[in-house]
Amino acid sequence: MKLFVGLGNPGAKYAGNRHNIGFMAVDRIAADHDFSSWRRGYQGQVAEGRLGSEKLVLLKPETFMNLSGQSVRATVDFFKIDLADITVFHDELDLAPGKCRIKQGGGHAGHNGLRSIHAHLGEAYGRVRLGIGHPGHKDAVAAYVLHDFAKADQDWLDDLLCGISDGAQALAEGDGQRFMNAVALRVAPPRSSGGVEKPAKPVPIASVKAQAPVEISPLAKLKDFFR
Repeated sequence: MKLFVGLGNPGAKYAGNRHNIGFMAVDRIAADHDFSSWRRGYQGQVAEGRLGSEKLVLLKPETFMNLSGQSVRATVDFFKIDLADITVFHDELDLAPGKCRIKQGGGHAGHNGLRSIHAHLGEAYGRVRLGIGHPGHKDAVAAYVLHDFAKADQDWLDDLLCGISDGAQALAEGDGQRFMNAVALRVAPPRSSGGVEKPAKPVPIASVKAQAPVEISPLAKLKDFFR
């Protein structure tokens, strides 16, 4: 049994906040992989399903961010889940928007949700750090994370969440590199030359025909010369 925890704050008021990107990640996994409907339990919302051969519980704590550890602890105690089998998805100020990194154990770097989990369970669990960028000054952080993503962020955000869903089975199976590859294929698809770029939008057939070069006969060229 594995546990994926998405961090965020409950309620429609916070649903689109940068701080709620962890909720968004597990919501996408649940929707794409036919998990059960979300239900209340363990001071949060839970959904159950499988990723490959791995049985999985998804959790969105409803204790608010600063008390996330209470809900995680209640879930861990009920399902008897080892710390090594827990992965927490959370927003990360120190990564550029759209960047994703995985980490096992270590400090909480001031993140209040992680701080709470540390207090209840210790630090030996996995994390998926989801970059949201930094507002530039520490005094602006609270307002920044509790503000909705901008419209300009929606493309990279959707690509990131799709990549997380694509790689979710690999992550559940403990293959971090394959998970990161799945994310990279969404946020930076490879070019044939080995670089990275977004796939170009297909050009309508009518436009291709209109732009096709027209061969001019020698006689037509001569007539045009004497005009």
